This record gives sequence, C-alpha cells and structure tokens, in this order.
Amino acid sequence: MFSRSALSRGAQLAARRQGSQLAQRRTYAAASSAPSALTYDTTEVSGVKVATRDSHGPTTKLAVVAKGGTRYQPAPGLTVGLEEFAFKNTDKRSALRIVREAELLGGQLVAYHTREALVLEASFLREDIPYFTELLAEVISQTKYTTYEFHEDVERVLKVKQAKLSNDVSAIALDSAHSVAFHTGLGASLYPTTSTPLKGYLNEHSVADYAGAVYAKSNIALVGDGATTTSLHKWTEQFFKGVPASPSSAATLNSKATTYYGGEQRTAHTAGNSLVIAFPGSSFGTFKPEVAVLAALLGGQPNVKWSPGFTLLSKAAASAPGVVASGTNLAYSDAGLLTIQVTGAAASVRKAGEEAVKALKSIAEGTVSKELLTKAIAKAKFDALEASQSGVSTLLSAGSGIIHTGKPFQIAETIQSIDGVTAEKLQTTAKSLIDGKATVAAVGDLNVLPFAEELGLKV
Repeated sequence: MFSRSALSRGAQLAARRQGSQLAQRRTYAAASSAPSALTYDTTEVSGVKVATRDSHGPTTKLAVVAKGGTRYQPAPGLTVGLEEFAFKNTDKRSALRIVREAELLGGQLVAYHTREALVLEASFLREDIPYFTELLAEVISQTKYTTYEFHEDVERVLKVKQAKLSNDVSAIALDSAHSVAFHTGLGASLYPTTSTPLKGYLNEHSVADYAGAVYAKSNIALVGDGATTTSLHKWTEQFFKGVPASPSSAATLNSKATTYYGGEQRTAHTAGNSLVIAFPGSSFGTFKPEVAVLAALLGGQPNVKWSPGFTLLSKAAASAPGVVASGTNLAYSDAGLLTIQVTGAAASVRKAGEEAVKALKSIAEGTVSKELLTKAIAKAKFDALEASQSGVSTLLSAGSGIIHTGKPFQIAETIQSIDGVTAEKLQTTAKSLIDGKATVAAVGDLNVLPFAEELGLKV
C-alpha cells in the first residue's frame, strides 16, 4: 500500500482514477441490471417537483424544466428572450463570475427551449451538485433583466440566430407545418423570423414579466440524472425555498388546449427545398404505440452502414438521389405530429414525396410483411430505450412529463405497449391517417414542389 505522502500529485491522481474506474465498473454493472436504471424517482421538495435518477457515473446533469416554451408565450419572442437572459447578471453574481466559477469546476451551462418547455441545464462533476443546484435556483429567481444586457446580448444574439435560420428551409417547413396543423399555441414559430414584428412585444420589461409567470414552483420541475435522491433533495430544500410558489407577475401563460386543424401552406424560397407531410400523432399524455411503430417503419436513414435500409422512406429516397427523408413522431403534452420530411433538389423532393405517400398507403392496405413489422417494432423499442438512457432528451422528456401530466415519461410502459402492436393495428392506424385531414408544408421552388392534392392527400 502506497502512502499518500509518497506519491506525487500526478501519481495520486492516477491512483485515484484507477481506483474509481474499478469501482465504477462494479456500479455500472449493478446499475445496468437494476430496473430503476431507466426510471425516475419523483417527489415534491419544498413545493418543487423533483425527479432523480442515479446512473452511477462520475458526472451529473441537472436541469430546471419550465412550462415556458413558445406555445405558452403571450407575445412573440418572449421565450427566446428569457432563454438568452439565462446565466446573466443576478442579485448575487455577475455573468462573468458565473462563467468563471462554472469553468473552474469544469461545468457546462446551457439554456434552450422547445415548443412547450424552457430548459436551464448544468452538467458537472458529481461532487459539485451543491454549487450548481444553488446556481439554477438563483438564475430563475434573482436574474436582473437589465436594459444594457438586453440590447448588448439578447438582441444581438437574436438577430444572429434569425439570420442563420432564415436560410434553413427544413426548419421553415417544419414551422409552417406546425402553424397549419395547430394554428396558435403549438403552431407558434419555434424561433421568431426576421419578418416577425417584435417591437412593442420584446424588451427587458416584458421578458421580466414573462419570467415572473414562468419561474414559479407550480410551473417547474427539477430533474437530476447522475445524482442520489438524498443529495438532490437536500440541496433543493436549501436553495429552492426562495423560488415563488405561484406566478409573481401580471403576465399570463397561453394555456389554451391544442386542436388539430390540418391544411396546406406553400412558401417560395431560394435557399433550398423541403416538403413536410404530417398527420395527428402520439402525445405524452396519450401514448399510441402504433404511431411509434409507424414512425420506425417509415424511418428514413439506414441503421447499418453500406445498407440502403429496410425502412419505407429510405427506399423512397433511393428512387430520388440526393434527398434526405425522415419519419418522426413529435410528441407534446396534449397532441402529437407524425411528420414525413423530405429535403433536397426540387424534382427529387417531389418524387420522394410521391413515393412516401404511396408507402403510407401501402401500409393502410395491409401489404406490410411480417418481417418488416418485426424490424419496425424492434427499431421502435431501440429508439425509445436509447433515448431514455442519458442525454438532453432524457431530462427534457422527464421534466416535460412532470410539469404537464404530473409524472415523468416511463420507458418500461412504452416498451410493453410497443410489443403489443400487430399488423392489423398498424393497418388501421395508417388508414385513419390517410382518410383524415393531412398537413402539407412546401418550402422552395413552388413551380416544382407538389400540392397536397397532387400527392393524393386531403387537406
């Protein structure tokens, strides 16, 4: 046994790492066989909904997931403004101090939003959970929302991102599809375009008011991955007690229930071509396993190198070289959107879009083989399990589930229901989509891109 004093600093570090790696291998093995490895322990601590899952690794991810996505903003740009104010000056710390302290601890700080959630996330070494728990509580309750930061940082970054997104035809098409499908709420643009009138809506005062409505205990969840329940509960109780229990401003969230409308929208653009074909999908609140399997069967990109892929969209894309096609179910709290998106040269997008609709109709006619169905079910299960293991999507889905339905999205229930999908159920689901009202958004060369009627869809 080496004495600690006989080792150099470098040798000490190497010895500690070797010992910790051996210990981690044992805990990883134990964790992988434990049923709780994919589930969150949820409770309420000092009025805050807390979800914890210990992956037994050396690092921790901790996130505040707030009900502050674009569907809830009462005016355009407020969600983006609140996101950009994250980790700026607070009553206790300057933005510079926050950056320096996080870097000294090796941590990473990020803020982002979806259509339903605003997320403030910290990734750090496991033993630094007290500091980052305190920081997240401080950011949501004590940010200053100063005028100079709004003009020098928030507005400047907003314009840079707007310029970048103005040439992203895939993002524009997906935004258009949401607008047509849901109108308001989930139909609000994920990011304000350069033509969105923000004057009179977006300033430091309106962002501060929106923060008062969003950052309340009733609207947030604290989600930890890689932390023990005891540790996270202890520091949450200490640092989150100062967060308001209810909204503290006159601003109100847009809480209107989602309605699916469907329809068609066409936008001329010179930066490229993208076509989105969408239908009502599966939501967090009401999971539809048939939609998950249908999305996996539509697919798009091959899973095995040098293989064209077994999915129907990968075959459709093969008939139109140069296009990228994908099928995805975008799940929200009270609605979902099953999307088929094709991007590439205008003529190729048109051909691939026609083949994609033919593929969906073939499923509705019951022509899917037993082998294809088996592959699709396996892919749907793998995609769900992979997404649940770690990473950004895990914290987001768990937090979104808690703030909207009262419980995190549990993967075990999902897998069991996916196993129960039959060819008859898949056929019935596909037929109901084809017979119902579709959503079609085309962006690019409108002289070539097809209308919904030309694709054989009802809008």
